[in-house]
Amino acid sequence: MTERIRALVTVLGLDQHEAGALAVARLLRDDGVEVVYTGRFNDPHTIAAIASDEDVDVVGVSCHSWEFLHYAEQLATLLHAEDPPIPVVVGGSIITPVDRDEVLGKGIDAAVLPTAPSGEVIKTIRALAVRRSAARAG
Repeated sequence: MTERIRALVTVLGLDQHEAGALAVARLLRDDGVEVVYTGRFNDPHTIAAIASDEDVDVVGVSCHSWEFLHYAEQLATLLHAEDPPIPVVVGGSIITPVDRDEVLGKGIDAAVLPTAPSGEVIKTIRALAVRRSAARAG
């Protein structure tokens, strides 16, 4: 992938814990990713609209409240309706291996556990972006 990766970083629902989202936004920025940050209190439709308008390669959702389990399927459906589909990754302090399996089953493309090193977060975002770039190319 030769062009710069564009990632949307967001916080879903009524989750007010944005420290993790800000930390990931800085981590990605420092790795050369162009970051669009939406802040807190976003619903799936808002996230999907911004992701489409900003033509991002991947969406990262910071999860520090269990609401993400409720919204996962709707968010994945909206983002995957784009052409090509926009992949979505969730990560945060509360995600358990069981939660990861549940959201992956609901269509989320990747889930990063709270114990993941920063390199895994970057690698996951980059891999999903490359996948979307390949789909764009045909």
